[in-house]
Amino acid sequence: MSDHIIRMAALDMAGTTVADDGLVLTAFDAAAKAAGLPDSGPEADAARQYVIDTMGQSKIVVFRALLNDDEDRAQQANSAFEAAYERNLGEVRPIDGAADAIERLRAADIKVVLTTGFSAGTRDRLLDVLGWTTIADLTLAPSDAGRGRPYPDMILAAALRLQIDDVREIAVLGDTANDVTAGLRSGASIVAGTLTGAHDADTLAAAGATDVVPDVSAFADLLLS
Repeated sequence: MSDHIIRMAALDMAGTTVADDGLVLTAFDAAAKAAGLPDSGPEADAARQYVIDTMGQSKIVVFRALLNDDEDRAQQANSAFEAAYERNLGEVRPIDGAADAIERLRAADIKVVLTTGFSAGTRDRLLDVLGWTTIADLTLAPSDAGRGRPYPDMILAAALRLQIDDVREIAVLGDTANDVTAGLRSGASIVAGTLTGAHDADTLAAAGATDVVPDVSAFADLLLS
């Protein structure tokens, strides 16, 4: 637990505050097909594993890496990914207790920021489907800040916009190693991993998480204790 008063909480969306039941991987399959990647065999398995390992990163960055920086194919894959994800937004729901956790944090004068590796357009449609357009103090996609995870840009941009005086007044929660890395790079005092998403406790701990919690409700309990 931090010795500093926490004034801002940066929460990831998919896997942390939002459950999509594997929709990211389903959308990736559509993206891989659009980009001409193999749909079976060792290369397909390696690409799918790379997507799992890089969960939390900006999706266009992931596709650039998979497609050897072929920008046209990466953009094609990214467009197909987002179209497939958005077609199935009806399957998306809040993680149990997420809305209540956010409300409790804001009631305690902790600014809440929702961050995502999706594009700003997909983020906005996701928030609209969830009825979350006003749930947080700020919502950021990589394009709003400069770079996505594992870089700390979204967290630091939020701190600037919300006039946080000291990065040690920030707490971060995410379900992936990339979320943890971004939080540590930002200088946040609390960088917690949650077990509701892509990566397990060992992976989150190995990335350097200061805490591993079962869910966002437990994270709120940690900050408010």
